[in-house]
Amino acid sequence: MDDFMVRALVAGCGIAALAGPLGSFVVWRRMAYFGDTLAHSALLGVTLGFLLGIDPTVGVVAVCVVLALLLTALQHRRALASDTVLGILSHSSLSLGLVAVAFLETLRVDLVGYLFGDILAVTSDDILRIYAGGAVALAGMALLWRRLLAVTVSEDLAQVEGMPVVALRLAFMLLIALVIAVAMKVVGILLITSLLIIPAAAARRFARTPEEMAALAAVIGMGAVVAGMLASLNWDLPGGPSVVVAAAALFLAAQMVPGRSG
Repeated sequence: MDDFMVRALVAGCGIAALAGPLGSFVVWRRMAYFGDTLAHSALLGVTLGFLLGIDPTVGVVAVCVVLALLLTALQHRRALASDTVLGILSHSSLSLGLVAVAFLETLRVDLVGYLFGDILAVTSDDILRIYAGGAVALAGMALLWRRLLAVTVSEDLAQVEGMPVVALRLAFMLLIALVIAVAMKVVGILLITSLLIIPAAAARRFARTPEEMAALAAVIGMGAVVAGMLASLNWDLPGGPSVVVAAAALFLAAQMVPGRSG
């Protein structure tokens, strides 16, 4: 197997292992649209990274954190519905990122690569960044797992028990931002939310416990990466979209299999 394909599989499986547990919370908390909003803002973070001369990953995390804080503040005002606020921030941040790219006259930016990913162009440095960021995100998730579950079940009850609900919500948003930052080269800004949601939705049908669903979502995500990369290699298809299509096919297959009750 060619080196570029090995690197693509290693990178893709690392992202899938990370997206499985986090995507389970996105499904449980019905935050798919929120994930899209953060993902769309990533392009603005990339552009700011280039303009300021810093690592684009740092720019993506910074913009996502600012957007998460802004979203939290707007939601507390309750002047607009959450989906309205998300729609405004999502499309505004993506459009602002596209406009900002126009100011990079001395630098060529591969917009297609950032929007849809270029998994076959992953380098060894990218793999190190993915696994380093993934280790940090998984460690943070393991540390907050029980409290995040409690907040997911009932924020009011968690607050009565003395849990810092707002801080936990922001920590969860930061974890999503970190995943988006390390995964955007694999599946792209527009598709990363799919890799978070689809494997978790497929796993939900068979899991009885939160931990079981998180692990199964990671396995399904890895299967989608392998299937998508084989399809890309055999039929000369774009890598990132092929992975998402494979995940969707696995989801449809899961709906035809009797699920576990309980």
